[in-house]
Amino acid sequence: MGIEEVTREQVLAYRVAAQGLDRSSDAPGVLTLGVQDTPSGAARQALAARGASGDGLELVWSMRGAPHLHRRGDLPALATGLWPLDDADATARISTAVIKDGARLGLEAFRVTATAFREVVTGPMAKGEVSTAVSAAVPKSLTYWCETCGAQHISGLLFQQAGLFGAVRVASQGGRSVLSPLAERFPVPDAASGTAALVRNYLRHLGPATPADVAKYLGTKPTVVKKVWPEDLAEVSVEGREAWLPAGELGALRSARSARLVRLLPPGDPFLQARDRELVVPDKDRRKEIWRAIGGPGALLVGSEIAGTWRAKAAGRKVDVTVTPFERLPAFAHGELEAEAGTVAVARGAEEARLHVG
Repeated sequence: MGIEEVTREQVLAYRVAAQGLDRSSDAPGVLTLGVQDTPSGAARQALAARGASGDGLELVWSMRGAPHLHRRGDLPALATGLWPLDDADATARISTAVIKDGARLGLEAFRVTATAFREVVTGPMAKGEVSTAVSAAVPKSLTYWCETCGAQHISGLLFQQAGLFGAVRVASQGGRSVLSPLAERFPVPDAASGTAALVRNYLRHLGPATPADVAKYLGTKPTVVKKVWPEDLAEVSVEGREAWLPAGELGALRSARSARLVRLLPPGDPFLQARDRELVVPDKDRRKEIWRAIGGPGALLVGSEIAGTWRAKAAGRKVDVTVTPFERLPAFAHGELEAEAGTVAVARGAEEARLHVG
């Protein structure tokens, strides 16, 4: 029996439902992966797009060292799941020219940095202040000389990836990052545990996908992901590419159909975190517009397709939401856009949204 073929349309419609974008649940399962908060405030908008609130959540540096909102109760298991599998995995995650020798410390680099966080951060502190103290507490090989600052700095790649293991939370105050200790601390992990569950969660919400896709999301190598590749998976072919998802989700994938919905997804939204970007947005120029390295726009989702971009600009207690469709929108989308602009306003703490469609 050959590998079952599924269409691109089925995959995208499956992800829309799996991520709660159809608003069928008050607690979207995508929180098992966390919701990235880049730029600041984007995570709250991503939850609002799913009809969910941010209650009971904590902002920490997690996947790839990026700030994510997670459920507080998930943090201990998340820490052991994200802990590198071995020295080679640890080195791969922090390998950079500025700490080439220090990266070879592998797991020890994460241990000493996590310990330094716990010793340094005993109350709210500015990120720069924490960086200075942690830099002084770790081996010099994990730091480098910064000409701009005229100081010895710990590698940012290591600093932020070790934040969760150091049990610190992140907040934005007056445009700067402030770190503080988590109310309920957990030990620095002794060894990785539950990494396969993280892989399975990715495949459930952003699958079908490959080990290489998951590795990019976690910031490691495919060989590492293959070591913890779950067994209870179904293999399918998507546009001629072999990919996997949890076997229990195969029925949902087969029956997935595009819903009649419109959503304004912020930059970094979970739907945009899939690493098979060519599948999500086939047009190369549109991909460049959506996934800009700096200052990227939000994405307009119509049904299960990315149909344009959007940006918001505060205007006193109001917010101007400007939507730029790639092509002419279906008739139903215009009324839905008004409601979604209002959702953006509420998430941003504004009283009113003014919609502009370009």
